[in-house]
Amino acid sequence: MGRIVQLKATDGTEIQFVDDLVGAGAMKDVYFSPDRSYVVAFYRTPQDFNARQRLENLVGTYRERIFDQPGGGYWKDLFCWPERLVEHEGRLGIVAPAYRGNFFFEFGSRQNDFLGIRGKEKEGKWFASATHQTKYLDPKERGNWRSYITTCIKISRAVKRLHAAGLAHSDLSYKNVLVDPSRGDACIIDIDGLVVPGKYPPDVVGTPDFIAPEVMATLKLAKDDRNRALPRRETDQHALSVLIYMYLLYRHPLRGGKVHDADPQVDEELAMGRNAVFIEHPTDVSNRPNLSQIRKSELPWADISKVPFKVTGPYLTELFLKAFVEGLHRPELRPTADNWERALVKTVDLLQPCTNSACEQKWYVFDNTTAPRCPFCGTPFRGILPILNLYSSRGKGKFTPDNHRLMVYNDQYLYPWHVNRTIFPNERLSDSDRKPVGYFKFHGGKWLFVNQRLSTLRNLTDGVDVAVNSAIELKQDLQILLSPDEGGRLLQVQMVQS
Repeated sequence: MGRIVQLKATDGTEIQFVDDLVGAGAMKDVYFSPDRSYVVAFYRTPQDFNARQRLENLVGTYRERIFDQPGGGYWKDLFCWPERLVEHEGRLGIVAPAYRGNFFFEFGSRQNDFLGIRGKEKEGKWFASATHQTKYLDPKERGNWRSYITTCIKISRAVKRLHAAGLAHSDLSYKNVLVDPSRGDACIIDIDGLVVPGKYPPDVVGTPDFIAPEVMATLKLAKDDRNRALPRRETDQHALSVLIYMYLLYRHPLRGGKVHDADPQVDEELAMGRNAVFIEHPTDVSNRPNLSQIRKSELPWADISKVPFKVTGPYLTELFLKAFVEGLHRPELRPTADNWERALVKTVDLLQPCTNSACEQKWYVFDNTTAPRCPFCGTPFRGILPILNLYSSRGKGKFTPDNHRLMVYNDQYLYPWHVNRTIFPNERLSDSDRKPVGYFKFHGGKWLFVNQRLSTLRNLTDGVDVAVNSAIELKQDLQILLSPDEGGRLLQVQMVQS
């Protein structure tokens, strides 16, 4: 181990680092603290007044707004946020928490880690393509389709919090988001480049594949040109949409078969910029993937006829169309991070476990047919499948549909956010609202709901209350009142038999 350097942060805190370089990014050199609980990253070039002021605000005012508020502890796992500034030998540096252990590869790649990535950071790029998934990564690193949705929920939630604080990331991509799909976890990094619109401009325009079309189309204009588009909240929204699409479908939404120019550089600028077209555009088929140019390892994911984006379910399908059709060239129409979070959470309620134990994805979204089947391995569902349609109270005795369904599977739990529409499963949930109120069980050829905590549960069809620690059988057209309170939910049971 190298020598230990001791210094004081600008706030007077004692800081130590080991003088052994452990990482070198595009702008900074990184060193561990002796106990590896934090890192010290020094900028290679001097930072101007504006950059320094931005960093002072990030470790000060903006950090306090996010972390020093009630519930602020929740965000410590979703951001690797700079905590202090230091200066050493004429170089400015930041002090930030070390990445959590689950964001380093435990198994790495296949064949006893033939790529040598064990112990390295889980950059999102490893999980965003079919080739990486099926050809390179050890299966124990990959997770399943449900865990990818959970990962996307956390990314959306973190971006939502940045935007609520008046910030934009400016370089949101799979390079700056660590993911752990095996646990459904994510963490946004490289916070020191955050943009404060109108105050602190971006240092970078973004990472290829995630740069918004309007930014790509105006890259060659001077930074002070009024027509130059710079990274901001709306460009984050584009990048977030691309991330979610890639994590769920293992392909890029704009990289199809259309050739825009014989010059590769010009072609790239047009394909990702002014002439960008969604590869699954419902009416413009000009950018459909050319399967003759697709590597075998990218299949079947690259074949949009076999794995169309509609396999993500109705809520995500709607947002993908907003992101890559309506809002692709109209930034103001793009889905917000909050839109994505809510749609992803509702999509979790549509998931069914695949009955094929060999299915790599393990889960799929119910497709609203009478003969559901896993779109990834083709295995059909066999048996009786309960579907719960959710209605909520909006005035005494009046229930209206919530455009929200809950698919039932064995040992699935029901939570307070299913009981009342005013409760949403996010960072604000109380400890009580995180606990299930009941669960579903397939027993003796019947589907049952076991009431664990609901004192107001009532079988409206038969006009009887359902006591705590008792069960109710799910039958066609059964109506179950979960709560009589404002926003309280009523369940209408639909039984599908395959």
